[in-house]
Amino acid sequence: MMAFIPPRLRKPAGIAMAGVVFAAAWLVRGGPLWWVAIPALVAAPARAMYLYWGGGQDTDAGALAGSRADERQQLLSLQSRALACNLAVIAAFIGLTVAIAVKAAWWWPFLVILGVAGLGYLFGLLNYGVTEAGTPDDVDAGHQTRSPVNS
Repeated sequence: MMAFIPPRLRKPAGIAMAGVVFAAAWLVRGGPLWWVAIPALVAAPARAMYLYWGGGQDTDAGALAGSRADERQQLLSLQSRALACNLAVIAAFIGLTVAIAVKAAWWWPFLVILGVAGLGYLFGLLNYGVTEAGTPDDVDAGHQTRSPVNS
C-alpha cells in the first residue's frame, strides 16, 4: 500500500497528513475556535521534520522513526499497542457501565468503541490466526529430509 513512499518518509508523511486533516477539521468547524487550526498547521510539519531527522539517526529511536525496526523493536511495538488496546477497551467498558448506571444519553459512543475493538480483534484473528494445519516441508520430497543440525 505504501510501497511507493520510501520507509524513512512514511511516518513523517503520515504525521503531516494527519496534522493537515486535523487543522481542516477545525477550519470547517469554524466558530470562535477556528484559530486552533494555526497551531496544528505549524506543529504537524515541525513534528514531521523532527521524525525525518530522527529517522536518519543510527539509534533505536531512529530505527523506529525511519520504519526500519528490528524484530525486538517490532515485538515491543506490538506489545505496547496490545496494552493500549486493552486499556481503551477497559475504559470504554467502564464508561458504558457508568453511562447505563446513571441513565445517560451518552452511552452509545462507548458501545461503538467496544464494537470497533471487538471487530478489529475478530478481523485480526481471521487475518493472522491459524486456519488449517499445513503440510510438513518434507511431504513433497517423497522421503524424510535430514535436519541440517544433525548433518
